[in-house]
Amino acid sequence: MNRQKSFENNLSTLYIVATPIGNLDEMTIRSLKILEEVNYIAAEDTRNTIKLLNHFNISTKLISHHEHNIEKSIPKLISLLKEGNDIALVSDAGYPAISDPGYELVKACINENINVVPISGANACLDALVVSGITPQPFMFYGFLDHLDKKKKKELESLKNYKETIVYYESPHRIKKTLNLMHKILGDRHISLCRELTKKHEEIIRGTISEVLEIVDELKGEMVIVVEGNNEQEEVIEFETTIKEDVDMYIEKGMSTKDAIKEVAKQRSLNKNAVYKEYHQ
Repeated sequence: MNRQKSFENNLSTLYIVATPIGNLDEMTIRSLKILEEVNYIAAEDTRNTIKLLNHFNISTKLISHHEHNIEKSIPKLISLLKEGNDIALVSDAGYPAISDPGYELVKACINENINVVPISGANACLDALVVSGITPQPFMFYGFLDHLDKKKKKELESLKNYKETIVYYESPHRIKKTLNLMHKILGDRHISLCRELTKKHEEIIRGTISEVLEIVDELKGEMVIVVEGNNEQEEVIEFETTIKEDVDMYIEKGMSTKDAIKEVAKQRSLNKNAVYKEYHQ
């Protein structure tokens, strides 16, 4: 167990600082204070972060930390924290560790008994969810689907029966293929497609997948897709025989007990362990 009382110890701290997803006015007072006070800022892309810091006249030293250098950057950052330095972790936009680098560093800090403290801010997932007009809870954040169509199809197949609203991120050059796959696999569900959130050209499109597909070629910018859950009523199948009777029937036909249980589980869409337990009771 790891029990952290964030402001009741003298340990060094890794601050997880959310940054604006578009409009710089969404930078919070607390975030600016933290970025000014820490010893270092670990940034996904120092070129992007320096623009943010310059805008607010912050001169804290930057360290590069991204998905391609974590094997080198994490030991360096942990060493600095152990030496008594406080560090702020930022990504290019929104929350670090949410579809951005950060998770591995957070885990490493926890293992080393270093404070990890969140600093609230902008989040594209929640922004899109609350304006979507689709049931906001329960919801599931999925993030980016795989960029390969074959793997993306498998992911959507595994998600199609979820009742929860699901939030996805997608890039403009893949949005048309993704919506076509969603239409084919999920059906013509209601969605909300939000693009360029908090920026000058922000647009929120609400409708069915097929309706959005009619205008998808016009759309540019980073996108968030909010998709309603599966609202279809599950068909309840009534069986005239018990599970035990069905298993015994297949055994009488020459099947082994194991294969008979497997077959009954398949026919009834049940877990074979549940059928095994029921049969041997």
